[in-house]
Amino acid sequence: MKSAVMCFDIGGSFIKSAVMTTVDQLHMTGSLPMPASDWDAFCRALVQLITGAAHLLDSDSPVAISAAGVVDNETDRILAGNIPAFNGHLVSTELAALLNRQVVIANDADCFTLAEAMLGSGQGTPLVLGIILGSGVGGGLVFQQQIIRGTGGLTGEWGHGPVTATEFSYQGQQIHLPRLKCGCGQQGCLDTLGAARGLERIWQHCFSEEKDSRYIIDAWHGEDPAAKQVVWLWSQLVSDVLSVVVNTLGPGKVVAGGGLASDAALIALLDSEVRAKILRRSDEPLIVPATLHQQGGLMGAAMLGRSLN
Repeated sequence: MKSAVMCFDIGGSFIKSAVMTTVDQLHMTGSLPMPASDWDAFCRALVQLITGAAHLLDSDSPVAISAAGVVDNETDRILAGNIPAFNGHLVSTELAALLNRQVVIANDADCFTLAEAMLGSGQGTPLVLGIILGSGVGGGLVFQQQIIRGTGGLTGEWGHGPVTATEFSYQGQQIHLPRLKCGCGQQGCLDTLGAARGLERIWQHCFSEEKDSRYIIDAWHGEDPAAKQVVWLWSQLVSDVLSVVVNTLGPGKVVAGGGLASDAALIALLDSEVRAKILRRSDEPLIVPATLHQQGGLMGAAMLGRSLN
């Protein structure tokens, strides 16, 4: 019988922990603030959470981590500029020595995609593309219930690389969207305009005022003309890039997560726009909302941990 798995979901603000005791049963066990820049404090936090969950664990229970950052599968090093506490560390190697347990770590979007492919909206589909539309744009790719990591662990990072088309015609008006500087160092990445902050930047560009993404989406639902323009521009920009990704990879399902994906109508609009631009014609939805929601990262990490048993 496989042992329980100690799971962590690590972001810039918090460490969430859970124990998976069966394939589909996750017990939430705690949460602690993520130390800002101290590796030792980070390790102490993990030990504290493991100790608190000891009654659910076996002596050989592995540790599985979903982390915000790129995990280089060739070097085991994590690149997470927004999380200095473990940026640049050989996380799985160093933690395995500290905890005397097997440790596996993967990017949070990869874990999300794996969970949705195995237990969520992508079940029964051999090739699943996961897309994250949250504070930024990210993603992961899973084939036959295995994460496709690619060279350097960068597979699925469709939010980066300059966007070609930034000029659109809307109701006879020519609108040229800005090519903004991206945190990756390039200019004009989809990550700057394609997620929640992107909606806000498009609105600010068009109307020279600030509105948050929730206001924009609510106004769009209310048929507000300005919001309809902004959401249409967003849908064109994102669907242009995503349709190329779909044509290149050929996923049977695209599972959407992140804050924007919680709005079913917005995802339905994106699905319609993408299906109109790809080579494979179908009346069936291609892009579907995630079903595991906030537990996707932990569930995906747990699936990885199961593979160590």
